[in-house]
Amino acid sequence: MRTVTVTGHGETRAAPDTAVVRVAAVHRAAGVADALAGADSAARQIVATGHEHTTPERIGTSAVQIWSSHDQQGAPNGYEARHSLSIGCPDIGAAGALLSALAESVGERLQIEGVSLEITDRSAAETAAREAAYADAVERATHLAGLTGAVLGDAQDVVEGGVPPGVPRMAKALAADVALEPGEQAVAVSVTVVFQLR
Repeated sequence: MRTVTVTGHGETRAAPDTAVVRVAAVHRAAGVADALAGADSAARQIVATGHEHTTPERIGTSAVQIWSSHDQQGAPNGYEARHSLSIGCPDIGAAGALLSALAESVGERLQIEGVSLEITDRSAAETAAREAAYADAVERATHLAGLTGAVLGDAQDVVEGGVPPGVPRMAKALAADVALEPGEQAVAVSVTVVFQLR
């Protein structure tokens, strides 16, 4: 039995409806304990402010680091501690309000690492992309079958995969009053299909 194997690609677009804010509490001091205590104090303030904009289970520590700092001549001049946190927000508006509140409550010890805009439920977009990928596979296979003088038969095998999901957009917060624009994300799917040739 002759067959033809093709990979079809499909893509659709959807607007993000939630956000993940990644921030860090940073503090420098002469000693390790003071640097760590300062970062911990700022991290507690971040968590307290976060509770005003999202639920506690959406707030989590991603890393705690401490290292020696140096001046411009390379001489040691103390230590810097960093407590990184990830805060999931129920909607994009809440993320913008959270960033503004953090800038006010934490001040200079706050560093904003980034904001990921995400799609909560990707199922509808993935279904549409999958349908488009299969249609693309049929079109490709039909063309190849015609080039060989054959007629495309039934699908014998289908495997999904090969194209990564849409990459979340990143938004940098540069001001206290932050307006985040969701835009759209690409949701992509690929399917590999084996068709019989008649």
